[in-house]
Amino acid sequence: MINIHTLGELKKSGYQHRSVKEELRDNLIKHLQENKAGFQGILGYDDTVIPELQTAILSRHNILLLGLRGQAKTRIARLMVELLDEYVPYVAGSELLDDPLVPISWYAKQEIAVKGDDTPIAWLHRSERYTEKLATPDVTVADLIGDVDPIKAATLKLTYNDERVIHFGLIPRAHRGIFVINELPDLQARIQVALFNILQEKDIQVRGFKLRLPLDIEFVFTANPEDYTNRGAIVTPLKDRIESQILTHYPKSIDISRKITFQESRISAAQQATIEVDGLLKDLVEQVAFEARRSEFVDQKSGVSARLTISAYENLVSAAERRKLINGQKKTVARLADFAGIIPAITGKVELVYEGELEGPVHVVHRLIGSAIKTLFINYFPHPEKAKKSKKENPYQSIIDWFSDGHTVDLSDDLNDSQYKKELLKVPSLQALVKRIHPKLAESQQLLLMEFVLHGLAEHSQLNKSYFHGGVGFSDMLGSLFDGGFDENEFD
Repeated sequence: MINIHTLGELKKSGYQHRSVKEELRDNLIKHLQENKAGFQGILGYDDTVIPELQTAILSRHNILLLGLRGQAKTRIARLMVELLDEYVPYVAGSELLDDPLVPISWYAKQEIAVKGDDTPIAWLHRSERYTEKLATPDVTVADLIGDVDPIKAATLKLTYNDERVIHFGLIPRAHRGIFVINELPDLQARIQVALFNILQEKDIQVRGFKLRLPLDIEFVFTANPEDYTNRGAIVTPLKDRIESQILTHYPKSIDISRKITFQESRISAAQQATIEVDGLLKDLVEQVAFEARRSEFVDQKSGVSARLTISAYENLVSAAERRKLINGQKKTVARLADFAGIIPAITGKVELVYEGELEGPVHVVHRLIGSAIKTLFINYFPHPEKAKKSKKENPYQSIIDWFSDGHTVDLSDDLNDSQYKKELLKVPSLQALVKRIHPKLAESQQLLLMEFVLHGLAEHSQLNKSYFHGGVGFSDMLGSLFDGGFDENEFD
């Protein structure tokens, strides 16, 4: 088809005009009949968002994707391009990329009237049929719809009664494509009103012109519910004209969250080859986000973006890499001590409520990491509090007693592998406990779980955990009550 170069050849080929919505619908039907997955890279929405999105497309609807930040709303909109035909014809030189069989602009109509079947035809790839605009308070009607261009009028020697003096905005130029407005509530109400006619009557109005352009566009809007109260709102008549509203959400399981993180994180081949990250640490990174989404210190209306875990995982790997480079090692294994490196990736991605601000962002992050450890610990080891109350022998008692005798363990984030191992082996029964419960592990995994036990006991109030510059220390819980221990806030 793309070898066709004139209107006459196009007519003979049997080409039929279809609206964008019909085009999306027809291609989606083919995908569903062929069991093609579609929307590649969108994880966790197979049973929720994707079916609703497909239903909206089949219904030829304009769509509003409503959800908190970091829920892949824009990515979904961009992937809709894959449902367009690979190439479509248009009148060559047309500003609005007119369909040769259904021209709407003055230029295209004039070309066809003068040249007839010899009208030149060009072809447009689907990647060029996507337009995206971030709604900001300074967006004007001229930006979106268009305005009179006095320079064009003077250059072409036209009066202001001639529609050729109009400079079209983004929406008319998106004719026969997908137009996305991100963060719709940030658009001023008077600008939102300018969209009414386009959505309902399918035409535009530019100043005083009696111009009716039957634009053919699939509109996709994205919005954050937080915006409805904090920055702006979608005016009710506009919301009424958007046929389908689809609610997005955060991953509902750690497994899905991990897949998203690994898909999106930028980990180089060199890092993958030299830094080993155990599945426990990967789960902990995801669990931090889950803890943040229910923390009393975090503003839940703002949401906790999936970008948090992506950035945190990248920082975890980089913290281990930095330690490896400092110690002149060729390879290393990530540790819980490396979680100090993920703090900068979290503090900027959680909005704190008043109580959280009083605690301080770093202190809140320490709490979130601690809560994640506490949640996952009982998946690997017996519950410390239940073990303490049980009539059976407490598997942690000898460890607790060792610390009660005044011993301490300090794990700084710059220890080399041998120093790290030596520090953990100071606790006589710690390795024995790990080997008894998890007997078939490599040494690196044993050491990680030994460190995990210390953190887990601290989070369950069996040991004292104190932070210092570049590390964490463990000591007797009772002794810390008398000596005051470390004060986290000193290092915030």
